[in-house]
Amino acid sequence: MDYRLLGRSGLKVSTLTLGTMTMGGKGDFAKVGSAGLAEARRQIDLCIDAGVNLIDTADVYSAGASEEIIGEALGGKRKGGVLIATKARFAMGDGPNDRGASRHHLIRACEASLKRLRTDVIDLYQLHQWDGETPLEETLAALDNLMQRGLVRYVGCSNYSGWHIMKALGIAERRGFDRFVSLQAYYTIAGRDLERELVPLMESEGLGLLVWSPLAGGLLSGKFDPDKKGPEGARRAKFDFPPVDAGRLPGVLNALRAVATEHGTSVARVALAWQLTRPFVTSVIIGAKNKEQLADNLAAAELALAPEQVAALDAASALPPEYPGWMVSWQTRDPRVLADKK
Repeated sequence: MDYRLLGRSGLKVSTLTLGTMTMGGKGDFAKVGSAGLAEARRQIDLCIDAGVNLIDTADVYSAGASEEIIGEALGGKRKGGVLIATKARFAMGDGPNDRGASRHHLIRACEASLKRLRTDVIDLYQLHQWDGETPLEETLAALDNLMQRGLVRYVGCSNYSGWHIMKALGIAERRGFDRFVSLQAYYTIAGRDLERELVPLMESEGLGLLVWSPLAGGLLSGKFDPDKKGPEGARRAKFDFPPVDAGRLPGVLNALRAVATEHGTSVARVALAWQLTRPFVTSVIIGAKNKEQLADNLAAAELALAPEQVAALDAASALPPEYPGWMVSWQTRDPRVLADKK
């Protein structure tokens, strides 16, 4: 297992992270699995043995049950260097203040997560989604309060657009708050939209990237055809998310299968290994319904793709040109622009 620095911080995280949305089986938000305590313990032990040092969850996963299971399953393993990342923003009750990124909700949500996780500190606390109703300065001040109290070590965001992130970084710099160290976002070989604006921003501002749903909800597991037809009980069959460009999907799947055949391995493992070739990816969040699926995903950390295989996968999944990206590319090919850069 390799380890990469999380953004501009000095925190090193494993290139694979254990995702826990499949744990709990309660509530309505993204209920994609029902792994209980015994299965959670098996998965956590398997990940720790493989060198994974980061577990990602959220208060809204299974209405808090995911955090509770992690807290009980970890036990003394928390002292062995295991890091916990969780998130807050979505509704955790029926009241008008039981959601959002207000000072009121975030502080209460963090304190509740700490109790469920049975820990005194959260290593990475992330805003799960943008809140357009709460002033961003209030949100960042609440995160700063949590850090000053020693309840949170690092802060990050999830599902933010480029202008959301830059506005937050600007306020943090002006107010002397700790900056976001990371963005948790959707990114797959079948959905590379992140590369248009967010990747240049992250590289410029020094944010790490934690990837959620790296197999596009199971679509890149090798069990689905280009028409998105697969096993009846599969997650994607029940919950057709995240969106994938149907026009480019057949070429992507064919390229993945070709490389998988060359290595004698699974399509899922190749899709994950391709992500780890991206220099801007810090860690890929993997989740599974059972130990067998998880073991296959973990093996992606050891799969070395040849340069020509990476090039073939890149070509099959390339984004179509889009303004202003094609204008920037055209400009940088101009010798006068290149001369200005020297």
